[in-house]
Amino acid sequence: MPTTPVRDRLLLAGAKLLEDSGGEDVSTRAICELAGVQAPTLYHHFGNKQGLLDAVVSHGFRDFLAAQREHGADGGNPVQEIREGWDRHVQFGLEHPMFYAYIYARVGRGTRCGVVSDVEAMLLEALEPAAKQGLLAIAPSDAAAEIMAASSGVIMSLITDPDDEPDLRMSAHVRDAVLDAVTTSERAEDRQEGAASTVASAAVTLASVLDDAPDVLSATETALLRDWLGRLSAR
Repeated sequence: MPTTPVRDRLLLAGAKLLEDSGGEDVSTRAICELAGVQAPTLYHHFGNKQGLLDAVVSHGFRDFLAAQREHGADGGNPVQEIREGWDRHVQFGLEHPMFYAYIYARVGRGTRCGVVSDVEAMLLEALEPAAKQGLLAIAPSDAAAEIMAASSGVIMSLITDPDDEPDLRMSAHVRDAVLDAVTTSERAEDRQEGAASTVASAAVTLASVLDDAPDVLSATETALLRDWLGRLSAR
């Protein structure tokens, strides 16, 4: 592949070796040999092997999401967007188990694959419209963290399931339970869970649109208001 840019050759080599690794470590030497470059070239473009593999997984996940979104989504229903995003996340994990396993293969306190931050950022972007429409019961950042943790756990469970055909009903059950917990669904309103839930939801909504508010409050007053809204929205 002489006409392929060097960076792309490294990404392609890393992706192939990661997919074929069967969970074994992928060596810097193997990546460089397949890409036809020397190790200093890899370090120049990605810093180190982990930087390259992070880029491989992140690039693969973004490409997968872009392809899925071409099939269309309900742009008027943010909660449905989040539900479909969960299903796409699970599908990616099942179609690329080695990619997904890599994310958590070297997990340690304070250490994780860079793609996790990318996925959380995508989740947060998807949750902002729901917050602005008053559909979130907790802050978008908290909702993103909870959805990410739950969906990742489901994916790892399905990947390690010995059955050839994973049972996606578990994913749907966990997904709906998590969304019920982080959103102000009609079901929750029908149960009339109390004024505390209403106040928390209103605080989340106001905090999400505060940046778009008229320039009436000073920076100090705005910071104080954010602090109050944070307390009101805390569960």
